[in-house]
Amino acid sequence: MGSTTSCCASASPKLRRNAHSRLESYHQESDLSREETGCNLQHISDRENVDELNMDYNPSDHPRASTIFLSKSQNDEVPYRNVKEKRKSLFINNHGTPRRKYSSCSTIFLDDNTVSQPNLKYTIKCVALAIYYHIKNRDTHGGMLLDIFDEKLHPLSKSEVPRDYNQHDPEQKQIYRFVRTLFSAAQLTAECAIVTLVYLERLLTYAEIDICPGNWKRIVLGAILLASKVWDDQAVWNVDYCQILKDITVEDMNELERQFLELLQFNINVPSSVYAKYYFDLRSLSESNNLSFPLEPLSRDKAQKLEAISRLCDNKYKDVRRAARKRSASVDNLCGVRWVPAILS
Repeated sequence: MGSTTSCCASASPKLRRNAHSRLESYHQESDLSREETGCNLQHISDRENVDELNMDYNPSDHPRASTIFLSKSQNDEVPYRNVKEKRKSLFINNHGTPRRKYSSCSTIFLDDNTVSQPNLKYTIKCVALAIYYHIKNRDTHGGMLLDIFDEKLHPLSKSEVPRDYNQHDPEQKQIYRFVRTLFSAAQLTAECAIVTLVYLERLLTYAEIDICPGNWKRIVLGAILLASKVWDDQAVWNVDYCQILKDITVEDMNELERQFLELLQFNINVPSSVYAKYYFDLRSLSESNNLSFPLEPLSRDKAQKLEAISRLCDNKYKDVRRAARKRSASVDNLCGVRWVPAILS
């Protein structure tokens, strides 16, 4: 799991066939064959060209490609929440008149949510909303339905699955409760939720399937299972998920994980640029749906922590700056740089 060769493979089978045809035409024009050169590796120029062709189809692999959930949310005719409504977290009431919050010398407002340390509850809500738009704006005329994700064939509980289980779209609150239950019971982190969404969109792209009311739970479960093992150092075992979902068997969990990996072509690599892109797209999605985390004034304790972190980073790079500083410089190219420590009172 996680071999270097599989992580560099192209995404969908359709695009992989196109890449193969490009390689054939390339080797016909070449003077040296693979046997003569003694190398079976694909030429780097062909790999780069294939990546450019696949960029629009693989948002989970390329940082410049637009995420699928954000485009689906923008194409939604009836937004989940009123977009024109002003965010209450950014406004305060002053004698009945709403006033926008602004940071000043005396008060700084923070939302306690960064790309390196996302807020868990906030991130799960955003991921649930992204899955909601995936289901609501799915392509009803395209995509395959795989048996391993069918809840009718592989139920998550012993209760009888209704006949119209594949007809009614779940609400955003239902998706949020399902994801929150798994994350709370397994004690997963907010970063794992972002990686879960990356794997979910990568599955939809690679396997050319759609997420629908009849398979969304098992697709999300497989993505969470894989993301927890890749991201967390102490991963949750499959048998632990069987204790969370009482009626599912270990064999079913193992088969779900195996087929999920095969459909991903064992590409579990998530570059930092792709992770950051998904994080900021989730923030954009939350702002357009009034799901932003409420702003809070910077407290004295948080200010002292920020000052301690700033002092630690300053001491860490002090030697580097001292080594890079020149002993003498020309007056024409003189550019003075002063390092002034910030003082938070």
